[in-house]
Amino acid sequence: MPTITVYKTNDIARIIGIHVNTVRLYEACGLIPRPERRSNGYRVFTDLHIEQFRLARAALKVEVLQNGLRKKAVDIIKTSAAGEYEAAAEKTAQYIRQVDREIKNAEEAIRITQHILSGNSECAPDPSLSFTRKEAAECLHVTIDTLRNWELNGLFTAKRRKNGYRIYTGQDMERLKLIRSLRCANYSLSSILRMLHVLSANPAADIREAIDTPGTDDDIITACDKLLTSLHEAKENAYFVAGQIEKMKNMTAETLQ
Repeated sequence: MPTITVYKTNDIARIIGIHVNTVRLYEACGLIPRPERRSNGYRVFTDLHIEQFRLARAALKVEVLQNGLRKKAVDIIKTSAAGEYEAAAEKTAQYIRQVDREIKNAEEAIRITQHILSGNSECAPDPSLSFTRKEAAECLHVTIDTLRNWELNGLFTAKRRKNGYRIYTGQDMERLKLIRSLRCANYSLSSILRMLHVLSANPAADIREAIDTPGTDDDIITACDKLLTSLHEAKENAYFVAGQIEKMKNMTAETLQ
């Protein structure tokens, strides 16, 4: 049987680069195997704990939340921490497949955006058409509150009749279809607004770069503000997690020999 190296809480914190309280938090949340305790109450960690910490840190590195991805990442961590490596490996494979679908949706939304902006839609917007807010919402299959939210966030400005009621033109509807497509793919409102501003200043600008590159003056940047980059990073981290699961499975098997 191979010699097992043991570590104290302070050792783990130093090796992983986290605070000792974070080590305890991971234990309390079930993100690592529960360490054994010496007679004096001190926790005893092993190399297996170190690898599990590395797995957990990688799985949680990117804040991708849509369609339950964050929840599934936590489930993978806890399954691995319980030593159920085969189940954790299968959940990781499912996670990667879902991320691939999210990437496909995000890329498709960009293609739709390019198509609409190019003016090559099969049905060009009829300048004589006009819709009320309710009619526009029904046509787009979104709620009136959604349209209101998009307008409040500066994504578009509806014109008004003399009586003050909003009116949506055929051109407005094309812009709203564009916004809906990007939102359905989970691009953030701020990233869509950034893209629209860039294209307004330079219609020839690269849509993918504009929507995936936060500005240097943005105070807070979320994963959906750079959705494509975040999804690809999540996929890369998931492959690392898969490798960690295999590594820990082999480590566990060796300790039993």
